[in-house]
Amino acid sequence: MALDPAFRTVLDTLAGAGALPLVRDGDPVATRAHYRSLALARRGPGFVPEQVGRVDDDTVPGPAGPVPLRTYVPEGDDGAAVVLYLHGGGWVVGDLETHDPVCRRVANATGAVVVAVDYRLAPEHPHPAPLDDAWAALLAVVDRFPGRRLGLAGDSAGASMVAGLALRCRDRGGPRPAAQLLFYPALAPEGATPSHRENGEGYFLTAADMRWFWDSLLSGPTPAGPEVAPLGAAAPADPSGLAPAVVATAEFDPLRDEGRDWAVALRAGGVEVVEVDGPGLIHGYVAFLGVVPAAERIAGQALAAFTTLLRR
Repeated sequence: MALDPAFRTVLDTLAGAGALPLVRDGDPVATRAHYRSLALARRGPGFVPEQVGRVDDDTVPGPAGPVPLRTYVPEGDDGAAVVLYLHGGGWVVGDLETHDPVCRRVANATGAVVVAVDYRLAPEHPHPAPLDDAWAALLAVVDRFPGRRLGLAGDSAGASMVAGLALRCRDRGGPRPAAQLLFYPALAPEGATPSHRENGEGYFLTAADMRWFWDSLLSGPTPAGPEVAPLGAAAPADPSGLAPAVVATAEFDPLRDEGRDWAVALRAGGVEVVEVDGPGLIHGYVAFLGVVPAAERIAGQALAAFTTLLRR
């Protein structure tokens, strides 16, 4: 299928404005500022955030200090479920503000309380710092919302962390998630799949960007084990016993095949999987909810499938 015309316009506009590539000369501070400006600009003049019942900011204790959280309580919350949401951004960029619209949509679509985590970022805080912060947040959320069904959700690097948390829950005897939602996860630092070659240039996220993100995350002394790289060649994960999963991919994404390969691995491990393909879409499409109709439609399918798994 051809690239969605709305995303063709988006990419041409970004290129014409000098907003690509995403990574700014290998400088994490400059790249964070650039990414944040793009996220805010996508909302456009007169942007009104999707309304939820209540939004609260606070912190929980983490392994290296307080971990900021943002909690979204939908109207008519029935007390049945809570979702931990982990933002994307290559473990280097992104924050509570960049993904605020996405978390509002997840809360309203699922009817669950959504708790977003502002985990520490690489390269200043390499692996396992981001995942350790997410783990601390997960344990705190389970304590705060006892008796609720637990969902894990995230996009891109955040989806990779969802996979890592699911493995950690199983291997450490932690909370048992009812469902997980992974939007276009990053799962292997080698970047050796066909989609890396086919979509490595010209579709917002590039193969070079991903190499820099992985290098930033893995710049510390801790090697890339299965929690951080479930499909990594050095130590691929055993996915047996994990929670039912929705894996959503985008056709014109360097990470497309990683998501598809993880769905195959999950299914081979006896895990229930719903795959949601994104024909014509690019990496990061959930950031365009309400802007690109095709992104709205495919994200809606993924959220509907996740809601079914979470609430059954």
